[in-house]
Amino acid sequence: MLDTVGPSVNTRGNEFYQLFQLVPQLKSLYTEFEANYDTAYGVDFTKVHWEIPITAVVIYMIAIYQGKKFMDKIEYSKIWNLKKQLALWNAFLCFLSFAGACRTVPHLLYNLMNQSYEETICTTAESWGSGSTGLWVQIFVFSKFPELWDTFYIVARKRPLIFLHWYHHVTVLLYCWHAYSTEASQALYFVAMNYSVHAVMYGYYCLMALKIKPPIPPVFITTIQITQMIVGTVVQLSSMYYYNKVGSSCGVNFNNLVAGALMYGSYFYLFADFAVKRFILKPKAAKKAA
Repeated sequence: MLDTVGPSVNTRGNEFYQLFQLVPQLKSLYTEFEANYDTAYGVDFTKVHWEIPITAVVIYMIAIYQGKKFMDKIEYSKIWNLKKQLALWNAFLCFLSFAGACRTVPHLLYNLMNQSYEETICTTAESWGSGSTGLWVQIFVFSKFPELWDTFYIVARKRPLIFLHWYHHVTVLLYCWHAYSTEASQALYFVAMNYSVHAVMYGYYCLMALKIKPPIPPVFITTIQITQMIVGTVVQLSSMYYYNKVGSSCGVNFNNLVAGALMYGSYFYLFADFAVKRFILKPKAAKKAA
């Protein structure tokens, strides 16, 4: 039976409360496996195995370069028809992201309603990094490896591969690994936001691959992506403020804050630039040409 009395205790001997313990009405929505999952091994693994994400990024970049060279030699009429595979891939990522959002967003909202903003930033990641929420945070971090496969469908179908696409994949993977290995206390914001945006985004891509008109316009996808970058930048900057204000009593990692602020700031610029070119300049150019 799930223990709704609590607190839960992980293998490090640290006590923490899971959401279904804080809100017992949610007990029936959680499984024993999730509730008893201990993330300590995964966290410790990321601390000592930085060669894994670095190697993955190197292989990824080489694969892009060689893949594009290979596909340049193939005529459009002879390339693989991968629409069904693409639809299934996007459907899988959509459902995975939706499940992750269902576990992480409620916990973040509970924290926001019951803690000060400073507490949601500075309270050690142990408060949400183990058990059910911790499991889905860990899945989020390691899912950045299979997400690299997105690029295969662009290269193999001879679609334009823009800088934003591969830069985003590379930096997210490295940043998430670092945030997890340093147990960054502000990271729940990023996990919850990214799961939520990806659930919508990959659902949209799935419908497009199936040639079904999505119920939302493409500008909505870009808008929520830009909003995510704005919020991410604000969280990182405010985390820096609290770090300078209270020092080591805030559970953030300074190097992670700097990397995250630069990353989210660059994302905001790149996504905003993409939005202006696609939804403002391109329509204007098409109108003039007509």
